Amino acid sequence: MKTVSKIFAFALLLGLFSMPAVRAVAVDDDDQPHMQAALKALREAKEHLEMAKHDKGGHRAAAVKATNDAIQHVEMGMKAGDKHEDHDHH
Repeated sequence: MKTVSKIFAFALLLGLFSMPAVRAVAVDDDDQPHMQAALKALREAKEHLEMAKHDKGGHRAAAVKATNDAIQHVEMGMKAGDKHEDHDHH
């Protein structure tokens, strides 16, 4: 499992460092630029993992699953952040 964590961390960092200077347009979460950047990097990392040849002893598939889980958590976090922001404006 340590290998999967290292692959995931590498993929995430690779995605973050390869991002262009302009922000990706996600939903309408302009107030969450770091979460948007993380989501974009995770989606790019997932694409790279899916394009990799062979399954690497099951580790590539595990990394894709972990990336999917991370994407889901970031999206849920953004929704929770939106709800929190809505409460702050009242």
